[in-house]
Amino acid sequence: MPVEITWWGHATCTVEDSNVRILTDPLFARRLAHLRRRRGALPAPDSRRADVAVVSHLHADHLHVPSLAGLPEDTRLLVPRGAPGAVPGLRRLTHLRVTEMAPGDVTTVGGVAVRAVPARHDGRRLPVGRHRSPALGYVIEGQVRTYFAGDTGLFDDMAEEVGPVDVALLPVGGWGPYLGEGHLDAGRAAEALARLAPRSAVPVHYGTYWPIGMDAVRPHEFHAPGDEFARLAAERTPGVSVHRLAHGESVRLEVAR
Repeated sequence: MPVEITWWGHATCTVEDSNVRILTDPLFARRLAHLRRRRGALPAPDSRRADVAVVSHLHADHLHVPSLAGLPEDTRLLVPRGAPGAVPGLRRLTHLRVTEMAPGDVTTVGGVAVRAVPARHDGRRLPVGRHRSPALGYVIEGQVRTYFAGDTGLFDDMAEEVGPVDVALLPVGGWGPYLGEGHLDAGRAAEALARLAPRSAVPVHYGTYWPIGMDAVRPHEFHAPGDEFARLAAERTPGVSVHRLAHGESVRLEVAR
């Protein structure tokens, strides 16, 4: 049975499975603080349509309050446990149905179950913030099992915590010239792919936002991660189909169980 995945840029995707639309880490902004959207047109308003949206962690490029404010009335919103206490703006989004999640929690929407899984990433709202919530990934299970990793580094029990999946949406880069701890670059994402052993993968979290005034600083870190991930995946896990999408592009995947 098919699942359709659309990449809107950064970590924002729509996963359509069993007639349910799941939106990941919604970010629909031309500019965020010192970051500017440098590739891909701003998605059309229809991209905000979802039955459920998931937020992986509190960083502003993943929990972006203005983007969440634009979601339709009564959209279910899954956030890390403690997020409303850490982000006051989240509490003002009264048109959304907010559910706090911790690893192992499951929310069912229509014919789809969304399970929160651990991630290895800084869970603070700001790099120096005192408020912290667990960084999460999510496994979306309908006709297909799709893993959205959010932001994460590699960790020893990743395959056991995530479980069997058919499709993996994996971060392969970032929004600046250097990746800190708790991130996957193209090489580490290829290692994650080998551990998870899905049938298909889509690289995300690269090639969309870049700091203003830093166009000439390590530009390959902006442009290259998707292609590098596809190359390394072909070497290490040739049985996995990698779909390197352009902004706004979709792929429809048939997965036989």
